[in-house]
Amino acid sequence: MSLDYIRAGTTEDAIAALIRGGDDAKVVAGGTALVLMLQEGFIAPRYLVDIGRIAALGGIRDVGDAVIIGATTTLWQVMTSPLVGRRLPVLVGALGRVATVRIRSVATLGGNLAHGDPRLDPAAVLLALDASVRLAGPDGERWLGLEELFVDELTTAIGPAELVVEIRIPYPDPSSRLTYRKLVGQTMDDYGVVNVAARLDVDDGRCRDARLVLGAVAATPIRVPAAEAVLRGAGIGPAVIAQAAELAREAADPVGDLRGSAGYKCDMVVVEVRRALTELASGPGGPATPAGRWSDS
Repeated sequence: MSLDYIRAGTTEDAIAALIRGGDDAKVVAGGTALVLMLQEGFIAPRYLVDIGRIAALGGIRDVGDAVIIGATTTLWQVMTSPLVGRRLPVLVGALGRVATVRIRSVATLGGNLAHGDPRLDPAAVLLALDASVRLAGPDGERWLGLEELFVDELTTAIGPAELVVEIRIPYPDPSSRLTYRKLVGQTMDDYGVVNVAARLDVDDGRCRDARLVLGAVAATPIRVPAAEAVLRGAGIGPAVIAQAAELAREAADPVGDLRGSAGYKCDMVVVEVRRALTELASGPGGPATPAGRWSDS
């Protein structure tokens, strides 16, 4: 079967190409995930619609209460942005855990989210930051929160002829403490065994609001509302942290693989959530902490 390559010059051109191609068309930007899926025969499209040269889909800008990042902005461009580094250091730290420098220099933030892999690092942090995406398609534009975006493993709510246009990330409250942890089992550029993003908004020693997000241990990145409820309004001490960590274990639904059994991963959810919350209880947080490895446990 032939594979036709279409380089779109505008968002409208890309949407039109996707409509024409129907189920046989796939979007490509950085291509880091798509090329592997082609090589493995996981997908066999007839048309590749390249959006990487659409100027309107790139760039990073400050809009007062949030940063807007274009979908085709590479992870490296996000990491090295002075604005992102100043206002969202936890995101910089998490992106620094993605694969290798070569991948980060090509992979795009929009493509990373659109891929829908629950093991990827950015999604967990962006969920903790209450990020949303703007989609454009045949019926116009719409916004989706990340909790609505992820449907199942490698499945999102993006329509067949829709594109991710940009990602909106609200700036955290000055009282927010944030961290990201990634336990890896083999090499430091591997997928996580457990990913944990945590945010606590702390006033006078008590947690006013909380976000606890797990990656790599369910079909999608997941928030843990039960743990967040325990943290909210509490002083963040060992007993509360232990309770939240156990509730996170109950929320996890991992699959055993070469990185560990399902039981092991659930145990590591407890360990990594406890470490993340203990870190935030002791200070304001900031860039992602170094991830654990097998020897950490």
